[in-house]
Amino acid sequence: MLVGFVALVSILAWRFSLLSLSGAGAALVCGVLVGLGFGYRGLSLLGLFFITSSLLSNYKKKRKGYLTEFHEKGSKRDWLQVAANGGIAAALGMAYFWWESPWMLVAFCISLASSNSDTWASELGTLSKHHPFSVRSFKRVEPGTSGAVSATGSAAGFFGAGTIALAAYFLFGLNSREVLLILGFGFLGMMVDTILGAFIQAGYRCRVCGREVEKRHHCGEACHLTKGKGWLQNDGVNFISCLLAVILGIISYV
Repeated sequence: MLVGFVALVSILAWRFSLLSLSGAGAALVCGVLVGLGFGYRGLSLLGLFFITSSLLSNYKKKRKGYLTEFHEKGSKRDWLQVAANGGIAAALGMAYFWWESPWMLVAFCISLASSNSDTWASELGTLSKHHPFSVRSFKRVEPGTSGAVSATGSAAGFFGAGTIALAAYFLFGLNSREVLLILGFGFLGMMVDTILGAFIQAGYRCRVCGREVEKRHHCGEACHLTKGKGWLQNDGVNFISCLLAVILGIISYV
């Protein structure tokens, strides 16, 4: 029954272009593992992240259309994006199935709070009336640039982490300390993502139009690497920042 339900949701997400075919397959695996470990409550928390992030990705989609000019991927999530945002939660679900421990539940919630915080900050921050500041150059850059912050995006990230923390409180009956840990380290994951995006994530310059982009190819030509590591793209940054938030949260909890 669990597999059938998760499969149905994954197929619908693919059918409505929220996920690519590979993304739907990855979502099926993540959903089943989370469900096995944390039951319907864990699936509800995972679903809250997926639904809100998908809605925000498609919110004012036309206005965000310019992002496709310099982002590697669009709003339809592939398996790498699903794994980057839900892979840690899935691994914790599998571990919790075999060995139940309170810290695993908190870590699971932190992982989703971190992913939700980063997604809300990215999707709503790009709609800010003012261009964000790069934490690397302290200069204003184009909305949607990795490693940039704005008041709108930061507030959205805080509420994104808070939404998961509050939902976890009602779903799992957590205490106030656990809720604050989820909120704090979830928001920290978003900030770590920003720092990694500014200094380590690959950034390129188009050889044709000269625009700063996050794509390896632009204007039909290979781009020139100008910052970061060529092997580290946005999905990798998302995964690392989420993992660091979880590890630091576990250390603080235990």
